[in-house]
Amino acid sequence: MTGTSALEGKTALVTGASAGLGRRFAVALGAAGARVGIASRRTDRLETLAEEIRSAGGQAAAFALDVTDAASVSACLDATEAALGPVDVLVNNAGIGIPKRILDITEEDYDALMATNAKGAWLMAQEAGRRMIERGQGGRIINTASMGGLIATRQLSVYGMSKAAVIHMTKAMALEWARFGINVNAICPGYVSTEMNSSFFESEDGRKFVSTFPRKRLIEEEDFDGMIVLLASDQSRIITGSIITMDDAQGFTLY
Repeated sequence: MTGTSALEGKTALVTGASAGLGRRFAVALGAAGARVGIASRRTDRLETLAEEIRSAGGQAAAFALDVTDAASVSACLDATEAALGPVDVLVNNAGIGIPKRILDITEEDYDALMATNAKGAWLMAQEAGRRMIERGQGGRIINTASMGGLIATRQLSVYGMSKAAVIHMTKAMALEWARFGINVNAICPGYVSTEMNSSFFESEDGRKFVSTFPRKRLIEEEDFDGMIVLLASDQSRIITGSIITMDDAQGFTLY
């Protein structure tokens, strides 16, 4: 399933691909045979990632993208289609986090979180879905939600609200677009070991936090490879509208 031919002939576009899970998703899709478009506001890292995928025998191209801007969304899809072909798979991953207590969240914080995580995800999926429908060959949309969109977690109130919106969006799009052969699913990661959070989890407080998890460990980025490739492939033909928790049982400790 995760071999080099699972996605042969397909074009995938990964947003928020400059770091973290987005970067890993792009590598996994490229290894499975997809032509991979990688997009982000932080373009400095994208060409390095594209070269890594190409060096491993894959095809990749990098594109600038601001998901909060409808014109940027359309331009990114245009550029991807011109370079790699029509987008069969969208991994809708761009997002931000601003961890603060509820009383410390500013209006600017709220607007930034909702603009990127909710509106941005909507604009990207809507435009990709529109093009898939016009093409008439179906497609796959994989939204990155969060465990925080399913349960309440401290200092992530608005982040969780934005991801709950993505979860509902996933179900609504799956319902409306099923007749067009477009499958729309969401994954809900728990706490993952990434470049951005390594300093916290290596601290005393971070180690104590991880010790409260049932398996006393963080999730590794590569733990998502199989699911991303499955949801992007033809093997997921009957999987749509699914909200897939991938938290290593961490959520059971956070209520």
